Amino acid sequence: MNLLRKERSQRSLLRNSVPAARPQGFESLGASLSLGNTANFTFLASSGVGKDESSSRPGVRCGGREESLEISSRSSVRVSGTKKSVDGSDIGRFVAVLSVSKWTGGINKELQHRVLEKFNGLIRRHCDRLPLACVVQPGTGNWDCGGTNVKDNACRGMVAPDPHKRVLILMSDTGGGHRASAEAIKATFELEYGDEYIVNIVDLWKDHTPWPFNQVPRTYNFLVKHETLWKFTFHGTRPRLIHQTNFAATGIFIAREVAKGILKHKPDVIVSVHPLMQHIPLRILKTRGLLDRIPFTTVITDLNTCHPTWFHKLTTVCFCPSKEVAQRALKAGLKQSQIRVHGLPVRPSFSKPTRSKDELRRELGMEEDLSAVLLMGGGEGMGPVEETARALGDALKCPHSGKPLGQLIVICGRNKRLANRLNAVEWSIPVQIRGFETNMQEWMGACDCIITKAGPGTIAEAMIRGLPVIINDYIAGQEVGNVPYVVDNGVGKYCENPNEIALTVAEWFTTKRTELAQMAENAWKLARPDAVFRIVHDLADLAHQKALLTQPQALAF
Repeated sequence: MNLLRKERSQRSLLRNSVPAARPQGFESLGASLSLGNTANFTFLASSGVGKDESSSRPGVRCGGREESLEISSRSSVRVSGTKKSVDGSDIGRFVAVLSVSKWTGGINKELQHRVLEKFNGLIRRHCDRLPLACVVQPGTGNWDCGGTNVKDNACRGMVAPDPHKRVLILMSDTGGGHRASAEAIKATFELEYGDEYIVNIVDLWKDHTPWPFNQVPRTYNFLVKHETLWKFTFHGTRPRLIHQTNFAATGIFIAREVAKGILKHKPDVIVSVHPLMQHIPLRILKTRGLLDRIPFTTVITDLNTCHPTWFHKLTTVCFCPSKEVAQRALKAGLKQSQIRVHGLPVRPSFSKPTRSKDELRRELGMEEDLSAVLLMGGGEGMGPVEETARALGDALKCPHSGKPLGQLIVICGRNKRLANRLNAVEWSIPVQIRGFETNMQEWMGACDCIITKAGPGTIAEAMIRGLPVIINDYIAGQEVGNVPYVVDNGVGKYCENPNEIALTVAEWFTTKRTELAQMAENAWKLARPDAVFRIVHDLADLAHQKALLTQPQALAF
């Protein structure tokens, strides 16, 4: 009862000492924890505006704040500080106190950690401060500060924060473009910041949801192969009422596991590169009060047509690859301040200056004096690759002299059967049949045009290399808009017929070279080779701002 009356008195004193008007994010709290018959501990955290919180040691400026740590007696720990505005003026003060009301015997290590964990939790939630490293050594009056024992009020250390900042990229293997963008962002972080950032790429649906939700990637692959089913799924879930209801119902079953998958990485910033990675993760952050502490960003990987699930009003920043997508984001309810148009993130190797075509062709074993067309079927070698290759083999041979008008490079990806069939053909022009290639920036730099399906990543890479594009296929739904994006901007053409494609390439290499050169110029103008670097720099700024608000780098006294 005495302890309860004492606690109520402390709370009353605390309420009277804190002004009514407080900066947003500052809290007042009084709480007590009684641990059996060993000892009673009282935890207090308070804040105020213009309140003079003195300390026995001078403050140290760190991350825009003044910090101080005081051991006022053998029975209490006190953390106080001043929050600074941009111009350096004081906008609020806080104090957090850990006091031991009485000692009745020795305290074991488990009890110490429980007490310290409780106190550190209060600091994180209500004082926005770095937690304490100090624990009391019972019976000695000493404080253990990170392994160094310092007597009485001479404590000099706090927990050293993790020197690495952590970036969590959420994706799902529904098509190769999402993983490609995630890998591009990760590679750029490593290139720009070395080991300063730890970047984790996580497939939440596959790795952190129960059955049947973890079958989403397989379901997507099945639906895409059956175009009617995919059209129904894509367009049927566009209305907000439909997809928000679906996410709400799905979240009931997977929210707990998704939360574990996210929070175990302790991210400083979260990046979503998939349309299904917005609603449930943001709801989890909101429910746990972490929206203001962990910036959540979206990197859209569709050049034009976007499913509405890409856009969420609670996202911190939405990175759009084009002005068309930015307009869609505004119509979806996002504010202009949330939108940044940098371009589509592609592998950082594409931002490097390319060598001349002649040099690349010599290195890659190509004919130096012949125009070259690059035929791609994606990572799996899908689509009418074989039919188009055979048609090109016939069209790029001069009907009068029999000499080749150009050369052909076919990228079969992981489709070994396709590669074997094409290698068995007797070609009348120079042809190279390649498997899965990791140096696509060089193959694109050595060619004069490209034939591919309407994948946004391949189109963005082709534009950086100044390659006119012939689109021969697309996935209904998200890739439909990529066709007019290419055609209307004068970057290429759309054609599904292999013979017509071959005829177009033959004309580009002979009588319509001017048209080919103009399309190459348009592609260069539309390209954004620095997009991934601008995105990564903005993400690093967000992580740095979060660190200034919640985790100063170090404190010394």
